[in-house]
Amino acid sequence: MKIYKVVVGMLGTNCYIVASEKNNAFIIDPGDNSEKIKDVILKHNLKVLFIVNTHGHVDHIKENAVFGLPVYVHEMDNAMVSDPKENLTSAFLGSFDPVVPARLLKDADTVELDELSFRVLHTPGHTLGGICLYGGGVLFSGDTLFCAGVGRTDFPGGSYKLLSESLKNLSKLPPDTKVYPGHGQGTTIGRELSA
Repeated sequence: MKIYKVVVGMLGTNCYIVASEKNNAFIIDPGDNSEKIKDVILKHNLKVLFIVNTHGHVDHIKENAVFGLPVYVHEMDNAMVSDPKENLTSAFLGSFDPVVPARLLKDADTVELDELSFRVLHTPGHTLGGICLYGGGVLFSGDTLFCAGVGRTDFPGGSYKLLSESLKNLSKLPPDTKVYPGHGQGTTIGRELSA
């Protein structure tokens, strides 16, 4: 598995491009600066097949439409990829082009690409449909878990109680699991448990 991180937008969102040994790839959270993302794709000669949104806030979905690819999002954040009031566009970042998701994800679904396989972990709290992707010893945690921090719960659909339950479930993953969060530097499950 090859992972390329691109920091995008005024909120410093971590967009990830995950590639297989065959150089097929998918994008996680193209929140802004599509040209930066495309530069990485071209530099590494990747064929991108789809997009996964960890949740529906605009800083994670703003450039979905630019790529013209199938978009996967949790069913409970479905409306957020098309409604500017739901995804905070009107509050933060002006405008965006809505998309109709090609696949609505649920807890325990699998996202696969060649030899790569990721389990969808529904982790509500930051949004109702927040997810993490877990596979190959890594966790793409969106805005559920950060290095020395957790996602906000004060936006519409946020819930501290739900986030606490989600974090409790993540704590059961192996301590050496590498965490690739939606903002900031990476960490591990073990490091966050001991913090």
